[in-house]
Amino acid sequence: MRDTRDRWHLSSMLLAVSGTLLVGVGIYFLFLRPPLLPEDIRYMSLTPAELQSVGPRLMSWLTYVFRVMGGYVAATGMLALTLAATSFRDHRPVAAVGAGVAGGLSIGLMAAVNFMIQSDFKWVLLGMALVWGASIATFVRESALASRQSRVRNPDLRQ
Repeated sequence: MRDTRDRWHLSSMLLAVSGTLLVGVGIYFLFLRPPLLPEDIRYMSLTPAELQSVGPRLMSWLTYVFRVMGGYVAATGMLALTLAATSFRDHRPVAAVGAGVAGGLSIGLMAAVNFMIQSDFKWVLLGMALVWGASIATFVRESALASRQSRVRNPDLRQ
């Protein structure tokens, strides 16, 4: 019989998917995202003259900003993948707490801010945040089911 510690639960798979998506977003910010998107210019309400005046310096600066941001987003994704493959998969409660806080501070905050600024990417980011949230909710459900099954199999554990 296979050891249950070797099993990938749905919650761990969802967290791994979330981590993979974040690595993808990080790569986008590192290598593909232009310094200014049309939505950025819309949000800042820049006139063509204003953009031409500050554009070159702003684009140079934003290139560095988005490289750093891309690195952090990709790093968050890699850490989520690692967590999904280790203590989250083993259903350690502290892993769920850490994953929940990290998800809220990373993709959750990113999605919320993108709704505030009416980003063209707000729904994509919300979808990513919901996958992360689903991993936490599934973790809680799986843990509750495992606890209930353990009590049924071992009546001496009831108190």
